[in-house]
Amino acid sequence: MKWFSGSLKKFTGLLILTLILGGCGGESKPVQLKGKALGTMYSIVIYDLPDNLSVESLNKGIEQVVGKVNSAMSLFKPDSELSQFNTYKGPDWFPVSKELAEVVKTAKDINRMTDGAFDITVAPLVNLWGFGPDKQTDVVPSDAEIKERLSNVGSKFVEVSTDPPQLKKLKPTITIDLAAIAKGYCVDAVSNWLASQNIKSFMVEIGGEIRAEGKKPNGGPWRIAVEKPVSMERAVQAVIAFTDKAMATSGDYRNYFEVNGKRYSHILDPTTGRPITHTLVSVSVMADTCARADALATGLTVLGPKRGIELAEKENLSAFFIVKTADGFVETATGNFPKHEKLN
Repeated sequence: MKWFSGSLKKFTGLLILTLILGGCGGESKPVQLKGKALGTMYSIVIYDLPDNLSVESLNKGIEQVVGKVNSAMSLFKPDSELSQFNTYKGPDWFPVSKELAEVVKTAKDINRMTDGAFDITVAPLVNLWGFGPDKQTDVVPSDAEIKERLSNVGSKFVEVSTDPPQLKKLKPTITIDLAAIAKGYCVDAVSNWLASQNIKSFMVEIGGEIRAEGKKPNGGPWRIAVEKPVSMERAVQAVIAFTDKAMATSGDYRNYFEVNGKRYSHILDPTTGRPITHTLVSVSVMADTCARADALATGLTVLGPKRGIELAEKENLSAFFIVKTADGFVETATGNFPKHEKLN
């Protein structure tokens, strides 16, 4: 699924900053902050910093917020709440922070909405196909191997309570990977902290997931790039102008392997255990929270062009679909997704 396309994520962030900082003649100079979060990088742009805040205090506050999310949801930290829950094999409720419980609850809600297309327990399949932490093998698994891994996949095997915050395994071997929603949640957490400091105009981006608040000094919205979904070049497909919203994008065109001329995408369908094979190559979702946008972008990508667009229209989701056809890319927008500037 989407969370293993690290190179794409980093590049998307560079496109975003180029567009935000370019063409701003006459505007006040923004404060720009960068750092590490959840195995990737964050980039923050702030305008009109209050006089009582220094860059040093901003960095300290942001690092505290990011550190808290890392301690709860990182798979890179063996002592994180998530890592400890994954190693736990007991049948009893496992106490967690309210933040972790809220993210798992949101993930289960999106799992139900997408009929299983978004699933935070899919890591066994991702590892089997060689897109996990281990070295990619470029080997197509057997039907028997896929069936065995599928037996350890399913959000239905995880229960969540938010009061008190706790998780429970209905199957001891089940594990959770929140990488397709945790970055979005971290964007929300940092954004909420910035807002609490009376900062009115800012953009937070972590691994390609974005939240933009307020207007720029010239009174205009933030302008965010959606990458052209091709593997052999890096270009912008469209520019989206918006504010006071979050946006996340999922695509299958960077991370894949080929065997005997057949391409196997890193985006896996948790219901079949196999890579997607349809022609939907990119989905951007806009929502009030980045966590929700992040998860929905992955789920809609797995569903494909027909089912994905049908679900977006049914649920009135603000989404932007790019489908590859013999005649080029076809774009479809649903819900209240804003009009965009097409660059090709």
